[in-house]
Parts: sequence; C-alpha cells; structure tokens
Amino acid sequence: MPRSRLVPGAEVVPVPGHGLALRTPDGEFLRVRAPGGDEEAALLTRLAGGDPVPAGREPARVVAAFEDAGYLTDAAGPPPWPAARQDVCLLGDPVLTAPLAAQLTALGARPRTAGDDADLLDLTGSAPAAVVWCLDGPVPDGLWDAADRLPEHGIAWLRCHREGWQAYTEPLAAAPGDVTSAHVRGRRLAATPAHRELAAYWRGPRTGGAPAAPGTPGAALLAALLADDLHRWATGAPHHHGLPPRRRLRRVDLRTLTVTEHPVLPVPPVAPSPKRDG
Repeated sequence: MPRSRLVPGAEVVPVPGHGLALRTPDGEFLRVRAPGGDEEAALLTRLAGGDPVPAGREPARVVAAFEDAGYLTDAAGPPPWPAARQDVCLLGDPVLTAPLAAQLTALGARPRTAGDDADLLDLTGSAPAAVVWCLDGPVPDGLWDAADRLPEHGIAWLRCHREGWQAYTEPLAAAPGDVTSAHVRGRRLAATPAHRELAAYWRGPRTGGAPAAPGTPGAALLAALLADDLHRWATGAPHHHGLPPRRRLRRVDLRTLTVTEHPVLPVPPVAPSPKRDG
C-alpha cells in the first residue's frame, strides 16, 4: 500500500511565483518541482491524506520522490504501545517518576512504581518489560550495578540522574552488549581531565548551599525525553536523525532547558595482564 500522507512536522506551502516548497521536520525548506494547476491540487490532496485522484491526474513521480525521501507515512498517529511491552517499572524520586508515569500512561504503557530499595532480582521474577530509574541527584557507587544486568534477562533498562543544574538521560539498554550505566561512568571519567574530582563528587560527601532542583519544567522535559525513548523502543519506531538512541547520552541544562547529545559506546572488557616468568 503506498504511503498516504506527510510525516508529522513536514508541511508543504505555496510560495507566490515559485510553486511549492516543503518545510522538513528539521526546519529546512526544499523546493518542490511539481506541475501546476489541477495536478498541483491533486498532489496537495494526496499529501494531506486525501483519497488518490483518478489515474492520469496524480503526479506520481513527485509522490514517489516524497516517499523515497522519507516524508510520507501510512500512520495516522503514533503507533500504539504493544501489550507485551506495556508493563514498565519505575524506581527513584517522585519529582521525576510522577511526570514520567503520566506521560507513559498517555502513550499507552502501564507504569508501576516500586520503592527505592527494590530488589531487582524480584523485578526479573515479575517480568516487567522495562525498568526506568530516575534519581534527583548523583548516582552512588554501585547503586545501578545489578540493574545493568537487566538486559541479560530480556528487560529494557533506562535511567536518568541529576548533578547540580545538569541532568543526564542515558541510552536505553535492551540487549546484552548495549551501553550500561557502568559504561557511561567509565566513558565520562575517561573524557575529562578532572576524573579524580568527578569520581570524588560521585562518591561524596558534597557540601553545597541552596539545593538545585529540576523544577516542574525541567522534570517534564526529562520525563518527555525518557518517555519518547521508551515508546520508540516499544513500538520499533524508526530513528531519523541525530545519534542512535542506544548510543546517545543526553545532557540537559535545567536552567535553560537546553539539550545536548553525546555519543557513547560500550566499554570493552579489560584484557588480563600477561603472566611473567619467574
């Protein structure tokens, strides 16, 4: 079945004296070389999801170009959340898990909240499709070690935490070999000359003044990023731009609500040291 309408975020606009232009989901403008008159009207009808016009009037070549470029879709809206992946277990601080639960519910998931000290081995027994752990502060050493093994049990593993005014959403891990929290910590330590200071900051203790907090807008933004990543994993929605979600670390500035993306790869196992004679 041919794709029937423009993807969300793409729009076609008539430019006086210059025909049609496409505004892509990334905000670029592309000129559309299409016939005028009735054929142009037929094209617009098709791109808006209307019924195809009779043969001979529809500019099939232009429609095919839109489809080949990825600007057409069959879907009338977001794909439904599959029933087999609806059970999502949330752990962590309510300031972050509450807005996340609301967004997941709106998308069709069934989030449930567990205590901060939940036994992850028990979670594997109850077989949630995914576990999301959100911390309103740095991650203590070893806290996420057991959770890093969840993908080995077929459970998706997603997480976020805050360090002062900066928050981090880590890549979703869904299979053995994906990026874990231990990989992210190792990569961050390797990427900064202040690795001793960063490690000491994670361990604590930490002395500060008035505490930073994500606030309602910041918490909503973090929840939206996590919910979108989880929804794309659950539905198999394609990834069109930027870094692959399972290889992407996001840094969110909670003061300006700006998001930057950074590539992150798994850390290979360290080879054992060769034995010395004698």
